[in-house]
Amino acid sequence: VPTSTGKYVLGHEAMKRMQTSNVLVSGLRGLGVEVAKNLVLGGVKSVTLHDPHPATWTDLASQFYLREEDVGQSRAEATLPRLAELNSYVAVTSTREPLSQELLATFQVVVLTNSPLEEQLWVGDFCHSHGIKLVVADTRGLFGQLFCDFGDDMVVTDPNGEQPLSAMVSMVTKGCPGEVTCLDEARHGFETGDFVTFTEVEGMEELNRCGPVEIRVLGPYTFSIGDTSGYGDYVRGGIVTQVKMPKHIHFKRLRDALAEPEMMVTDFGKAERPSMMHWAWQGLHRFMHQHGRAPRPRHQGDAAEVVALTKEVAAGAELDEELVRELAFQATGDLAPVNAFIGGLAAQEVMKAVSGKFTPITQWLYFDALECLPEENRDSLLTEEQCRPRNSRYDGQIAVFGAELQAKLGAQKYFVVGAGAIGCELLKNFAMVGLGCGPEGSITVTDMDTIEKSNLNRQFLFRPWDVTKLKSERAAAAAREMNPALRVSSRTDRVGPDTERVYDDDFFEGLDGVANALDNVDARLYMDRRCVYYRKPLLESGTLGTKGNVQVVIPFLSESYSSSQDPPEKAIPICTLKNFPNAIEHTLQWARDEFEGLFKQPAENVNQYLMDPKFLERTLRLAGTQPLEVLEAVQRSLVSDRPRAWPDCVAWACRHWHRQYSNNIRQLLHNFPLGCCPHPGVALTRCPPQPLHLDYVVAAANLFAQSYGIAGSRDRAAVAELVRHVRVPPFAPKAGVFTWVSHGLPRTSPPVPPTHPTDDGRLEELKASLPSPEELPGFRIDAATSHVHDPSPWHLALSPHCPPQYYEVEWTLWDRFEFIDHTSEVLGWPPADPTRSPSPEEEQPPLGIDPQPVCCHQGSVHMLLTPIHSLGPSAAKACPKPSRRAAATTR
Repeated sequence: VPTSTGKYVLGHEAMKRMQTSNVLVSGLRGLGVEVAKNLVLGGVKSVTLHDPHPATWTDLASQFYLREEDVGQSRAEATLPRLAELNSYVAVTSTREPLSQELLATFQVVVLTNSPLEEQLWVGDFCHSHGIKLVVADTRGLFGQLFCDFGDDMVVTDPNGEQPLSAMVSMVTKGCPGEVTCLDEARHGFETGDFVTFTEVEGMEELNRCGPVEIRVLGPYTFSIGDTSGYGDYVRGGIVTQVKMPKHIHFKRLRDALAEPEMMVTDFGKAERPSMMHWAWQGLHRFMHQHGRAPRPRHQGDAAEVVALTKEVAAGAELDEELVRELAFQATGDLAPVNAFIGGLAAQEVMKAVSGKFTPITQWLYFDALECLPEENRDSLLTEEQCRPRNSRYDGQIAVFGAELQAKLGAQKYFVVGAGAIGCELLKNFAMVGLGCGPEGSITVTDMDTIEKSNLNRQFLFRPWDVTKLKSERAAAAAREMNPALRVSSRTDRVGPDTERVYDDDFFEGLDGVANALDNVDARLYMDRRCVYYRKPLLESGTLGTKGNVQVVIPFLSESYSSSQDPPEKAIPICTLKNFPNAIEHTLQWARDEFEGLFKQPAENVNQYLMDPKFLERTLRLAGTQPLEVLEAVQRSLVSDRPRAWPDCVAWACRHWHRQYSNNIRQLLHNFPLGCCPHPGVALTRCPPQPLHLDYVVAAANLFAQSYGIAGSRDRAAVAELVRHVRVPPFAPKAGVFTWVSHGLPRTSPPVPPTHPTDDGRLEELKASLPSPEELPGFRIDAATSHVHDPSPWHLALSPHCPPQYYEVEWTLWDRFEFIDHTSEVLGWPPADPTRSPSPEEEQPPLGIDPQPVCCHQGSVHMLLTPIHSLGPSAAKACPKPSRRAAATTR
């Protein structure tokens, strides 16, 4: 559904609150439509549009849902049908009646855009006294203003939206205060003033029963809590988890906040500007109230009057007159990119107001992008003549930058790589500013993907009837509707070495710049290298939830994308991942590694062997045991494990299940018998068989069959019958197996596994056993993908269900993963209650497993099977760590 990503970012409870909220958006110029668009996509209950004014020619500068034929009609009514198409779950209506107390009383949030100060004041008084949340937003050229009033006592349930931190406890002292020491595998990450709870502490069990306690951080691995002198002696184990405590925030009404402003600084390089703009905006409102119009572009007399009025407002304050004059010069400016930024912030504040999640802006935010103006000869380049209105749709932009720059923008040739969420925003803004709209200009957009239903909540150029169509084609067509003069063409070729005959020297040398809207780092690095080689500017950007990043790469002026790297991401220790997972993230990462090791990497190696004559030569030059591992995988795929028919695929899947989920666990228990403590907080036990095991075999067999082009089967009973006849070798424990375990003692680094020299004889044997590429003409193995939107959902059943069953890890972090509803059509989910006794068909015969298969679990934590099976197999996609390359997996 369109709100699926909102649920991922905000969480289920916050989304439920949003879906009961009615919002009024007053003012439907470029800024107002940005706010409304974001709210409709976000998934509030209803959005009511209010704007009694008719659309004018100048509105076309940034109001992307108005067309030339709409000029003279009501802005709100002309905009409504196009906004309503974005999300059928949100009721979008319009009203012509003037703003009144009776109208405002029916809404939970009111948003005023481009509103006169007098109107803002009385609306602010009414909303504050009646518990209605208010957002005021305005833009003037390169300047932006935002104000929030969410009442006398707003409760924020989650100040930052991050997942609560947790750590494993290794020691708790008795004293006042008691000191807690965490395992030194990683820093705990807590801050003084945080609240935490304890679970699974043995000995000092009073901690498990007490509520959230405030902590004081003593070091990266230690912190103090309250008085523990009366508690029992600490024995072992325990998990400490951060608790998000409600935060109460008091907001002033607008009238009071004007006199005593509290401001959020967005750029510490301009820390003094917000207060200057606060007074300058009031001086501008006074000018408009007196004259009934905004100051004329670059009109010295009007600007001087605004400066004088601002001095009256800010009596005794030291003003930056040049800044005030610049605001007056740009008062009629209307820039789509600035509207997009301030509109995005305003919509986000509305979502905070109704959901109680994330800390809101308190209370004023001022923004400027004056760096966009010429640094030298500004007065001669931007004259009153250059910036006067020309009865053009770009008048709002000409008022800021002049007609000469507008002509240059129209002649630009740009390449947009990607048509996802950011690509849609780029194309919309490019169309509005007139980039590539002149007779010599052009925009080329490429994207090889097709539109999926889950794209609709953020890629706003697409509609439900566009699903399954090519993104680049539909995005180009939608942008062309916004500005018929846009000269945009679409392509479906991916960027990479294999398409350099398409995007060749002539193509890149004819460009003026490139804008990336990519979803992976490799493509970013490739485009960065191409732009550096051809000396073209590059606009790089990415988003992840509420986080985003932008990098502007200018040849010979700024560093390139490849010039710096993010800090290494926090990795899961191999010993924890392989043998002792204690969090759902561990099983997710294990499952991703397992999936790629079975269905992706071997297929890619085989295809390279068959197509690349130098594959063997390159492989043999790899370090350590890698040549042996790669060639063994190729040999298995082409010889020993290669299936000829569907029963072979089932037999392979059955034996793999035994190897991974029976034999490996038995080996672990052979090394660490029941009752021992091989890892802090982990104990070993047994668990009953689960119907889920057969589902795993069904999915694995189908994936294996798809890789080789063999028809699979959804018939669970038929698969169970085939499994009955599979001969599984009996388990025999091995001695001296390396297990990455330090016998329960904390350590700062894992032990180094024993090394063995490469067996040259074995390598030669493998090379001789491989069929030559000439013997397999046209043969290839299809590499599977673990992406959650893969049209074949068999891979979803290979997500980490079996590891949590053996380790009994809690499934609680649902908001961090995405789920696909069509899985049930294939696997028949949800299965029967997993807590019941297995039926005769499911008991021993399907997998031939021990009636009491061994497993281990962490302390007394139990796997929450009910939410797993009610949701179906988790199409779990672990949230990538935010960074400069935040969009490595998202657009």
